Amino acid sequence: MSEELEKNDRGDLFSKSVRAGKRTYFFDVKSTRGNDYYLTITESKKRFGTDGKFTYEKHKIFLYKEDFEKFIEGLNEAITHIKENAPEIESNYESNEPEKKSDSDVSFEDLGN
Repeated sequence: MSEELEKNDRGDLFSKSVRAGKRTYFFDVKSTRGNDYYLTITESKKRFGTDGKFTYEKHKIFLYKEDFEKFIEGLNEAITHIKENAPEIESNYESNEPEKKSDSDVSFEDLGN
């Protein structure tokens, strides 16, 4: 039996992973024994222990098709609120770096000195 068929036997129909910084999100479409589809969204973060070894911390949401519209509405409202109201945050990298001159900031008078 191929790996693809084995996956389908367990109810896995589609999988999409999205790497986002230190996190990876997995969007998996699965089916119940009654052949009803649902979505699992898994957040996975790499964590380092005190022994130097790493583990993955995972959080999972099960989302059923009867809840898709309400979930999307809530998610869109929350994202819109963040985009419209969140303060701009300057990263430490940008604020600690001295301002660099671009190549176009050089004047021809500087070349003679």
